[in-house]
Amino acid sequence: MKKISLLLLTAILVTSCVAKKDFVDLQTKHDKAKTELVDTKTNLQKCLLEIEKEAAKSFVLSEQVKSLKEDKKVALKQVENLTVLTQSSSDNIKNVISQLSEKDKYINGVRQAMTQKDSLNLAIKYHLTKNLTDGIQDKDIEVNVEKTVVFISISDKLLFRSASYNVTENAYGVLEKIAKVINAQPEMEVMIEGHTDSRTIKTEFLQDNWDLSAKRATSITRILQYKFGVKPERLIAAARSQYVPLVENDTPENMSKNRRTKIIIMPKLNQFFDLLEQDATN
Repeated sequence: MKKISLLLLTAILVTSCVAKKDFVDLQTKHDKAKTELVDTKTNLQKCLLEIEKEAAKSFVLSEQVKSLKEDKKVALKQVENLTVLTQSSSDNIKNVISQLSEKDKYINGVRQAMTQKDSLNLAIKYHLTKNLTDGIQDKDIEVNVEKTVVFISISDKLLFRSASYNVTENAYGVLEKIAKVINAQPEMEVMIEGHTDSRTIKTEFLQDNWDLSAKRATSITRILQYKFGVKPERLIAAARSQYVPLVENDTPENMSKNRRTKIIIMPKLNQFFDLLEQDATN
């Protein structure tokens, strides 16, 4: 009986040892499998992250490719526009060169016309100075050339009595010489300007200095027309009153300088501009 019990106990112990060993093995395998599972999950997570990064890179590259395609379209359009612009610029440059050439012709025409007029005016001045200074003091008559215009300034003491618009006898000799030069240049116009000093005037026939300067200008104009044969269509009568003085009206001497009649010999404007247009188109 004891032997049987001992055998049973031995069998139980042996069985128990075998089961414990198997359990330990299983536990070890389980732990290993668990570790491998964690590692696998970690690797899987890394792979997913890598996949996401690659997907993001792929998206960025795709957008860059799309942007490059758009840039290419824009660049091609700009090249087309540049080609058109270049052609247009070339045409514009040609037009500018052509216009400059025309302007050069116009400027040369102006210069030629101005030279002709200057030469003509200098000739008029020469004849005027030669004829008018014979027996007449320089301070009474002054002849100047400015640009294309000849100015003859005559002191009022040679032409009029004080505060009067009636021409004196001595004035006819001066006006006759001026008329000869005027009639020798039929292409020129003549303006007669009356100037006064600043003293006020009011008489039965004159309201103010405007009246006096206007009547003096028309008096000279009538003499040039009716007595010396200057064509009336060439004559212009103008009044400047006291408002264009040569000097301040502060002394009797200065007032005398400001009381004057100015005769201006100038080219007819329509003929002058016709000459410029003709030269510019040649």
